[in-house]
Amino acid sequence: MEEWEWHLLEDQNGLQAVLAQGVEIKPGDRVRLRPRPGGDVFDLTLAGKSAVVQAIEHDYENRVHVAVVVDDDPGQDLGHLRLPGHCFFFSPDEIEPWTEGQ
Repeated sequence: MEEWEWHLLEDQNGLQAVLAQGVEIKPGDRVRLRPRPGGDVFDLTLAGKSAVVQAIEHDYENRVHVAVVVDDDPGQDLGHLRLPGHCFFFSPDEIEPWTEGQ
């Protein structure tokens, strides 16, 4: 990747919200993780877990990613700092809005 391409990525602002199952989701909202079948071991481990949306971003190919911190992660403080291994990325179709009583 050329240096100017890195600057394009760095200059992109995060999105304010995204739709998940027809509901607007924004940073700070609670969600339930529903990774699509056939994912990796993290997808299997995180399926069904509750999480807090940390950011909504789009990549160089303009795909939207929802960054979440899992509620029961003992290192969730590191996830909120965006340190590796504690902040996970899902597409909007892999999360569902949190509803009371879940």
